Amino acid sequence: MTKHHPPREIIIQGITRDGRTFRPSDWAERLAGAMSSFRPRGSSAGGIGAAIGYSPYCIPKVFGNTKCVVVNEALRDLEPMAWDFVMNFARDNDLQFAEVCLLPDAAAPKR
Repeated sequence: MTKHHPPREIIIQGITRDGRTFRPSDWAERLAGAMSSFRPRGSSAGGIGAAIGYSPYCIPKVFGNTKCVVVNEALRDLEPMAWDFVMNFARDNDLQFAEVCLLPDAAAPKR
């Protein structure tokens, strides 16, 4: 019997390991934009009247005053090369990143 582990997310921070702010200032939007086509199976990413949006697996965020990209590890199973691209981007640019666990939504209706 296998244990179910909650999904993890990686938060890539726009701060280098030596503490400098990463440039260009829109790096998070660019990275997330490059990953926008990776979506869960069965989801609609386009069509008439569809808005352009980010993938739920790779979302730009701001925490405090720091631009970040939140990457869900489900991307690794969906498209391993996309996962490698994002993680190599962080490593190649010497960006700080951290793993976090997703907790069940406390506001979700109970069944």
